[in-house]
Amino acid sequence: MTLPVDLLPDALSPGVALFLLACSAVTSMVTAALGAGGGLLLLVLMASWLPPAAIIPVHGMVQLGSNGGRMAMTFRHIDWRVIAAFAPGVLAGAGLGALVLVHLPEHLWQLAIALFVLFLCWGPALPKGAFGPLGVFIAAGLTSFVSLFVGATGPLVAAFIKQIHADRFKTVATFATAMTLQHLPKAVVFGAAGFVFSDWLGFILAMVVCGFTGTWLGLRLLNALDNRRFTRLFNLVLTLLALRLLWLAGVTAGWWSSPF
Repeated sequence: MTLPVDLLPDALSPGVALFLLACSAVTSMVTAALGAGGGLLLLVLMASWLPPAAIIPVHGMVQLGSNGGRMAMTFRHIDWRVIAAFAPGVLAGAGLGALVLVHLPEHLWQLAIALFVLFLCWGPALPKGAFGPLGVFIAAGLTSFVSLFVGATGPLVAAFIKQIHADRFKTVATFATAMTLQHLPKAVVFGAAGFVFSDWLGFILAMVVCGFTGTWLGLRLLNALDNRRFTRLFNLVLTLLALRLLWLAGVTAGWWSSPF
């Protein structure tokens, strides 16, 4: 398989682009089958080759397409009551983030996200009021704000939505819709900040197409799971992601060094 070189940004070689396209398919399959994990894994992989200024906006647009495709394929399972409260929170959080689009201490966000994900997976259940319209609005606002800076709030949103639904299809569908809404403002915010999306458009579209293929395969795997097994795998995936964020927070803060 070859790629038209003129469709690639100058910062990517054809070999790296092909590798990332394959990663888009695999990570989308992981998220569709296990509920979460693919977006953060793809972010880590893209961070190894993309210029720092391009990582969050390009990843955001790829995830917008990937989650949008998963949302379309699971449309009938979406919990629209949750989304009705989530959408205004996204606007509020993204709007506030656009006003203060500066570099914030990354290790603090990584630490906070990781600890809260672990709490949602293994701690005591939150009071029912936390999952009402106000609680969903606040969760959407906070995660949308943080997402503009670290791009790694998917596990937190997934863990929150998992607390609302035991059904695996409702979890995957509602999470996909929430993340579609959360990634959508990034095009506006980073475009207004001067990022030239047109230089990356061909690569982004190719990543979305590959992600759509992975999502289709992942949903076939999801059909083979029951809700109990899905919940166990979901918690395992989220826990591993949270532990990795804790490790990254320590590396970023200089508490320990990376062996790689």
